[in-house]
Order: sequence, then structure tokens, then C-alpha cells
Amino acid sequence: MHKIQEKILKLMETQEVSNLALREIANKIGETGSPQKIKHHLNQLAQKGLIVIDKRKNTIVKVSSGIDKNSGLISLPIYGSANCGEATFFADDHIEGYLKVTKTILGNFANQIKNLFVLRAIGASMNRADIDGNYIEDGDYVVVNGEDKMPNNGDCVVSVVDGVANIKKIYVDNKNQQFILMSESNQDLPPIYIHRFDMDKYLIAGKVIKVMKQPDELAAWRNAGARDVLKDIGPISREEYDYYENLCSKK
Repeated sequence: MHKIQEKILKLMETQEVSNLALREIANKIGETGSPQKIKHHLNQLAQKGLIVIDKRKNTIVKVSSGIDKNSGLISLPIYGSANCGEATFFADDHIEGYLKVTKTILGNFANQIKNLFVLRAIGASMNRADIDGNYIEDGDYVVVNGEDKMPNNGDCVVSVVDGVANIKKIYVDNKNQQFILMSESNQDLPPIYIHRFDMDKYLIAGKVIKVMKQPDELAAWRNAGARDVLKDIGPISREEYDYYENLCSKK
């Protein structure tokens, strides 16, 4: 997150900014210069779901975790990304946005929303890990129960090793008193071995409880292309419609 966005969020924790001019906000966070710079970062925060800008009511409100009383949607904080392969993304506590879901999607976990957070999966080495019928693929969001730090054998967990977040499957080796963190799909990635007595040095941030799949962007692009072509062609028969739609889908 940009430092100006962090400063704006910090300011909103202690002060109402709805009635402040852009230049006033800039002065309060120590960022002099063009007010348009502040406007840009406010819009970025709104796009990330961190704030809500209501131009009709002239309000700027910071979004927080929990259930929206008006829509009934649950906002879960997104804490960035976690690797499914080699560890390259560092973990931090900065909220990058909010994932909005309905209570039914979370099922029984809807009563534990204060313990839930979201990460975006990076890499494909966990694409055989089955979480409630869905696999963890590159770009998917995973919902994590941060309260469940003592997972069972075979659970998928978020571990933080050397300051880096990873999504791995955990195996308990009772004979050798150790935990093994493994990739589900890529056998070329070496496992991580942690002795039971050393677990306090390595953070299990929580258990993965749900996978939020990304839409098929390619299919959406193809459908949009088909609609554009059909629009240019004009009125046609159903047979011609099916032909051109199928033609665009094959490109």
C-alpha cells in the first residue's frame, strides 16, 4: 500500500475527514502539493474497499471488518498474498482491502468473522489441495481461520517462516516429533521440517477453511467479443447468431 494511503487511513482513525478539503487532508498528513494527488489516493482506497465515498451525503467512511447493517454483507480483511510454491512474498499486517461475502457462503464460520482473514494465493503448487470441493489455484482468494493454530493432520495452513507467508499442507510425524509442511502438487519443492519443540518459533497463522474461486476471465472476454461482433452485424437469424457466437468462442 502506498504511504499516502496509509497516512490517510491513520488520519481517519482519529479524525472525521468528510468535511475537509483535499488540501486540508494533505496538510494534516504532511503531504503538500497538488490536492489531486490526495483525490487519487482516496479513490484508490475506495477501489480497494478500504473506504466508502458517498458524494450525495458528502461522507468518507473507513470500512471495518464485520457485517454491514444495510446490505448484510460481511467484510473480511485481505492481508495481501501467500505463496503456494517457493517462499518469496513477505508477510505483513497491512490490510490491502476487504472481500465481501454473504453469511451463507461462510456457513458456520459466519459466527467467527472476527477470527477470519483473506489471502490471495500465488503459485500453483497447491492446485490439488481440496478445500470443501475447491482447489487452491493461482489468483484464488483463501479464507483463513486465524484462531485455528493447531490444525489436524492433512489440513491446509498458512505458515510464516522467515517472515514469509506460505500455504502448505501440514503432516504430523508423531514418531519423530515433527511437523512437515508440504506442497500438494509440486514434488520438486522441498518440504519444511519443524520439530515439535521448535513450533513456537514458526508461526501457524491459521487454517484455510474456504477457497473463493476467480471467474473465468478468458470466457468472459470471449463472450464480450462475441457480443461486439453480433452488435456490428445487426439483426440476424437464430442460426446465424449461433454460428457467429460459436466462431468467436473458438478464437
